[in-house]
Amino acid sequence: MVPYGDITFHTRKWVRPEDLNANGTLFGGSLLRWIDEEAAIYAIVQLGNGMAVTKYMSEINFVSSARQGDLIEMGLTATHFGRTSLTMRAEVRNMFTRQSILTIDKIVFVNLGEDGLPAPHGYTEITYDRDRVPRQHLDRFPPPVD
Repeated sequence: MVPYGDITFHTRKWVRPEDLNANGTLFGGSLLRWIDEEAAIYAIVQLGNGMAVTKYMSEINFVSSARQGDLIEMGLTATHFGRTSLTMRAEVRNMFTRQSILTIDKIVFVNLGEDGLPAPHGYTEITYDRDRVPRQHLDRFPPPVD
C-alpha cells in the first residue's frame, strides 16, 4: 500500500447499489470512472487549465474490493511535470477495512491549447494555491447577487 503521506488529494465515495457488479461488490468500471474524474479535476487545478485530458493509464492492480455501504477513499499525487503533461499516481482504499482496493502507478494528463493540441503549461511543481483554478469557466456564471 502506498503510504498516505505521499498522497496529496483525497476524495471519498459511498458505495451504493448502482455501483455494484453481479457479485455484489464494487464494479471496477464505476471505480475507474471516479478515478478518471478526480484525476481530471486534480490535473485542471495543477495545470490551471480546464482543457486537460486523459492520455494514459498504466496497469490497474485490483487487490481487494468494497461492498454496498462501504466508504472508499481515493488519493492522487503528482509524480512528474512534463512540458505539456502531468503524471500522477493513484490509490484507492476501503475506509472501513483500511485495505487497498487498487493502485495505478501512472496516470498521464495532457494540457491542451485553444486549438485542441498539446500545449506547454509552464509548471514544475505541485501547488495548493487556488490561483491555478481556471478562470475562463467563471465567465459563464454571473456574480452572486447580494
